[in-house]
Amino acid sequence: MSDGRLAALRRGEKPQNLVGETVSGYAVFGDHQKLPGYCLLIHRGEADHLTDLEPPERTAFLEDLALLGQAVVTALRGDPAFRRLNYEILGNSWPHLHAHVHPRYSWEPDEYRSRPVWRYPDLEAEEHRAAAAHAELRDRIALELRALVIGGA
Repeated sequence: MSDGRLAALRRGEKPQNLVGETVSGYAVFGDHQKLPGYCLLIHRGEADHLTDLEPPERTAFLEDLALLGQAVVTALRGDPAFRRLNYEILGNSWPHLHAHVHPRYSWEPDEYRSRPVWRYPDLEAEEHRAAAAHAELRDRIALELRALVIGGA
């Protein structure tokens, strides 16, 4: 993600990887899908850290992160290899508040299965770029998120 892509979202441009909007931000399908279903929640305001937010806004961001996670879990429910979901708030390479939602699978190699996703040497390799093959999963996540956001409104 980048500041330019965030600016486009703020202008109302709807990129193909937009999963949906929440109270606090934008849910997007990750550029790479080595672990299918990888998504991010990008805070719509100006904040670098979770602690930059006042408590109500912080709570809204974390609630939206949980909703995005639930949408991913529900969309992956039929995949017997899906094991769990990991959440991360980092900011080392892009200093804007955003959170990562990483599905984890039983088919992952033992040396990576219980480690942070970022240990994969080929995580962002071209062969793992989000593509047409991921469109159905992206659309299922979007549908589930929309139901959760509307249902909670």
